[in-house]
This record gives sequence, C-alpha cells and structure tokens, in this order.
Amino acid sequence: MTLQQRWSAKTPKFWKNIQRIAITMGAIATVIMTAPIAIPAAVVTVAGYVATAGTVAATLSQLTIENNESAK
Repeated sequence: MTLQQRWSAKTPKFWKNIQRIAITMGAIATVIMTAPIAIPAAVVTVAGYVATAGTVAATLSQLTIENNESAK
C-alpha cells in the first residue's frame, strides 16, 4: 500500500478524534508563538514543542487505516 493510498483511506473514528485534538493543540500553540504581546520565552518554547507534537500526531493519525486487509 502506497503512502497516497493510506492518506486517502478511511480513518477509524478514534484516530479522527485524536487528529482533531492534535490540530487544535497545534493551532493554539501557533497562536501563542505568534502573539504580538510579550510572552515569557519558556512559554513560547513549550508552545513550539506542542505545535510540533500536534503536527506529528495529526499526520500519523491520518495515515491509520480502517481495514488492514488491503495492506497485505
């Protein structure tokens, strides 16, 4: 199974929920990192890590597939 086929295959409900949470985390972290007000450096650093983790989690959850039979 190619990466393109996995990307477009049906994603299980559990992983769709994880994907929504990860996208929300990434969006909030991005807002914190780009805020026009002065924010402590530690908070911005943590927001960078959260944005990265959210992006990775959302991408990996998109690559899970509903039925593993077609992967064989």
